Parts: sequence; structure tokens; C-alpha cells
Amino acid sequence: MDDELKENLTAGETWVRGLFILLFAFLLVVARMVVAAVVVIQFLFTVFSGQTNDNLRYFGASLSRYIYQVLLFITYNCDEKPFPFAPWPTEDLPDETPDADEHDASPTRVTSQEKDADEPESRA
Repeated sequence: MDDELKENLTAGETWVRGLFILLFAFLLVVARMVVAAVVVIQFLFTVFSGQTNDNLRYFGASLSRYIYQVLLFITYNCDEKPFPFAPWPTEDLPDETPDADEHDASPTRVTSQEKDADEPESRA
């Protein structure tokens, strides 16, 4: 067991990954501040104009995708380093995302009201 521990402690890639984790943890703090600014600016834009700013919506969507990628990397769920070591993520807005049936096999949540509407009424 001591040999395995010694090997793990001297493995350079483990320490390099640790440095990248620290870097991306710092970038998450910065991203959090940017998200807060986007939220406030979008809210003020909506208050004064009555509509959302599409550019802020697109940026918010891509920023949330970036944060997701960083979280995957620092929790060892992905080995690919996010931006700036990869391209900045792009994200479709929710109302522009293709149907799940066409491109995604993930299940969709069905509310109890939708479930009740789909079931035929039983007659006693």
C-alpha cells in the first residue's frame, strides 16, 4: 500500500489537475459575479423596456453552459478542460431547443395534471 500511495503522490498529472482545479474554482467565482451582473442588467432592461434583451439571454445561456462544463471538470466527471482551453460554449435558448424526441433520449418530467389528462376516466 505504501508503494501505491508513493506512486500517487509523485504522479505529476495529479498535481497538474489540482492546479487546474484551483484555476477553474477561481474562474467559477468570477463567473458567479458575471451571472449576478447579467441578472441585474436583464431585470433592469425588462423593467424599463418591457422586454428582455436577446443578447443578454444568449450570453446567459452560454455562461450557464460554461459553468456546467467547469463543474464537470473540477468534480472529475469530465477530463476536457473548459474555456480558455476549449472553445467558448454556445447554447440554444430553451424555446429554441429541438424536441427531446428528435435529438435527446433523456426523459421529460410529466406533472400529475398532465398524467391525469392522458388517462381515460374510469367509470364505476
